[in-house]
Amino acid sequence: MDTHSSAKVNARKRRKEAPGPNGATQEDGIPSKVPRSAVGLRQPAPFSDEIKVDSSKPYVRVTMEEACRGTPYDWPVRVYADRIFDLFHSGHARALMQAKNLFPNTYLIVGVCSDELTHNFKGFTVMNENERYDAVQHCRYVDEVVRNAPWTLTPEFLAEHRIDFVAHDDIPYSSAGSDDVYKHIKEAGMFAPTQRTEGISTSDIITRIVRDYDVYARRNLHRGYTAKELNVSFINEKKYHLQERIDKVKKKVKDVEERSKEFVQKVEEKSIDLIQKWEEKSREFIGSFLEMFGPEGALKHMLKGKGRMLQAISPKQSPSSSPTRERSPSPFRWPFSGKTSPPSSPANLSRHKAAAYDISEDEED
Repeated sequence: MDTHSSAKVNARKRRKEAPGPNGATQEDGIPSKVPRSAVGLRQPAPFSDEIKVDSSKPYVRVTMEEACRGTPYDWPVRVYADRIFDLFHSGHARALMQAKNLFPNTYLIVGVCSDELTHNFKGFTVMNENERYDAVQHCRYVDEVVRNAPWTLTPEFLAEHRIDFVAHDDIPYSSAGSDDVYKHIKEAGMFAPTQRTEGISTSDIITRIVRDYDVYARRNLHRGYTAKELNVSFINEKKYHLQERIDKVKKKVKDVEERSKEFVQKVEEKSIDLIQKWEEKSREFIGSFLEMFGPEGALKHMLKGKGRMLQAISPKQSPSSSPTRERSPSPFRWPFSGKTSPPSSPANLSRHKAAAYDISEDEED
């Protein structure tokens, strides 16, 4: 039971330690940031035939154990990696980065095959050999470039360049009548596997261009290339120009539609704002109208106050309970009055009393 559980734990550890597409493991974490003042390489990598090699000292190959442990600074582990490197892309750069980081002290030698070998064994290339040499030279991980590299590595080639290990992905590479051109390297214990970058390759890039050929042909015609340079027939050239004009008209129509949509949207937003403002103003108007003319409005209170003011200003009648006195005839007469008022009769007195009583009741109300 313990053996079975320990085997499971070891299997999980191996899965965690398996390198990712970039050669990094999950335990590596986030890489540290490089200072802004870091100085990079200022010169391209030299070619192997331009370097002087001291052949007087015999070269002793480094073992895998010594390479992993670390070698002295002046005795690096010489790792060789070869490819076609047509349309040099990030997958190539990542493979070379992995080869450079295989050991603590690595000197990376990169072999690039010539056009003749590549056309015979693999197929036609987009870039010629000089362009491919130059692209590899300017990769930051490369220390030395071998031009016209062999398709199959021989012991003489390995000894000439003092190669310790050969780096390549572990997938068998069948070519030149062999199931795996690196089989004898693996058997000699000189093979160091790297990981392929999924999703990008030279064949994938060429497939994209072939699939969208019309798009790229129209693109280059628009940039000023002639139909002869693009190997485009007269009819196709006219067709591409017509399609270009149609696309321009479609773009203009689309722009007009977008602008009209934006205009309609702005009008709707403004109309909504106007309606909201009108509703707010109408509420304010109705509220002020009710405050003035409503059942409990200010006008009613003003009228009540005016009635009280009139009552306060007007003189009050004498109470009905007070006895009436008969005036004695005044001996003094006004010159314009010819008659004296006759004395009031008892009937008139009773009428006056009733009227006074009514007025006092109205005042109480």
